[in-house]
Amino acid sequence: MRIEIYTDGACSGNPGRGGYGIVMKVPEKNYEKRFSKGFRLTTNNRMELMAVIVALEKLKSPDNDIHIFTDSKYVSDAINQKWIYGWIKKGFKNVKNPDLWRRLVPLLKTHKTTFHWVKGHAGHVENEICDQLAVKAAQSPVLEVDAYFESQKDGGLF
Repeated sequence: MRIEIYTDGACSGNPGRGGYGIVMKVPEKNYEKRFSKGFRLTTNNRMELMAVIVALEKLKSPDNDIHIFTDSKYVSDAINQKWIYGWIKKGFKNVKNPDLWRRLVPLLKTHKTTFHWVKGHAGHVENEICDQLAVKAAQSPVLEVDAYFESQKDGGLF
């Protein structure tokens, strides 16, 4: 079965309050589900990557054809240009967001994924919905803690 996953991340300030938005669709069943979450201190790239990870973690079966649509060149190029394989070999040394890339790797091994880059803020319906979800999540009065990011920030890396 084909599952389409649309993702976006947003950040007010970078770093700052952030959020992600996800739209998951099964076209042949006319099924759609939406998810979002906000964080009190994070980065846009972390939210772009987090959206993909959370969406893949929600999948119940590895037997589907997964198409991920993102407006993040950071995420799509890391996969499509195969940068991630070099990062894996180097143990993610000197790579930003190693915690999230390490979380993504087993998901990529479990699921058959194809990544598609879409231009953001260009009228792509699902991408616009994801953007709205991400922005609204970042503006929520109840925000999660991006523990890894905040621990690195406090450790003097920023």
